[in-house]
Amino acid sequence: MTFETITALAVFAFVSSATPGPNNLMLMASGANFGFWRTIPHMLGISIGFMVMLFCVGAGLVQIFDRFPLIYDVLKVASVIYMLWLAWNIANAAPVRKAEAAGTPMTFLQAAGFQWVNPKAWAMALTAITVYVGDASLLWLSAAALLFAVVNLPSVTIWTLAGQQLQRILTNPRRLRAYNWTMAALLIASLYPLLGL
Repeated sequence: MTFETITALAVFAFVSSATPGPNNLMLMASGANFGFWRTIPHMLGISIGFMVMLFCVGAGLVQIFDRFPLIYDVLKVASVIYMLWLAWNIANAAPVRKAEAAGTPMTFLQAAGFQWVNPKAWAMALTAITVYVGDASLLWLSAAALLFAVVNLPSVTIWTLAGQQLQRILTNPRRLRAYNWTMAALLIASLYPLLGL
């Protein structure tokens, strides 16, 4: 692959990773509710989970979906149900000082698994494969997946830190509740492209 292709993929990875979506909204909420350090497994789960997903899709998984279109519908329903459940958990997250007793941040495996039902992650993966990777070798596919993970780490860090900084403002339980419900509503709103309403 050419330097121009690598640069274009890096820019696409940065823009698509940095813009609001389910992962970033959940990281911001987690940073606000649990702090930066407790959210690190969630952050790593997103970066590494998406890297694995991108590799699997590029290595041929998408052909299985093309052969069995019903899988898309099942994935769509699972995505909606899971994201509604996550939105409910965000809306009802405990204040930071009660977080240890009342809730926990998303784990590494939960965050990695979430990539498979995240509509934005699917859109990013399919675009990256069709536009930038194509029929390239597994070595280039591996490099592209690794590039996405490396570019994604600063983005997830910024969103988590932004949430953590909100802890100063969200000291009042009423403000924290309003923030959590707003983040939950935004997470549900991110389903709009998936539902095609």
